[in-house]
Amino acid sequence: MTDFKDRERAEEAHFALEEETAFRIAARRNRLLGEWAAGAMKLTPEETDAYKKAVVQADFEEAGDEDVIRKLLGDLTAAGTDITEADIRAKLEEMTIEARRQLLGGV
Repeated sequence: MTDFKDRERAEEAHFALEEETAFRIAARRNRLLGEWAAGAMKLTPEETDAYKKAVVQADFEEAGDEDVIRKLLGDLTAAGTDITEADIRAKLEEMTIEARRQLLGGV
């Protein structure tokens, strides 16, 4: 019985670690996306810092990436850039890879 309990605890700990890692990767990705979008909108360094935080916060609105994409698309469109939703989705994938590389050392 102890072996089963130990195994169950180990699986729960592993699951929690995977969830935390996924959260950290998404947050890093969102900061990178915010920095990219801020550059496209020609924001000042102070505005860029605030914008990166706003993009991270936007991800808490709903599950998935649609809330972040919607925020970026709305802000980039309002700023008069010619960046499309497809461009944002491609950059999201690119930044996911970069965030994973930064946090996990390329694993």
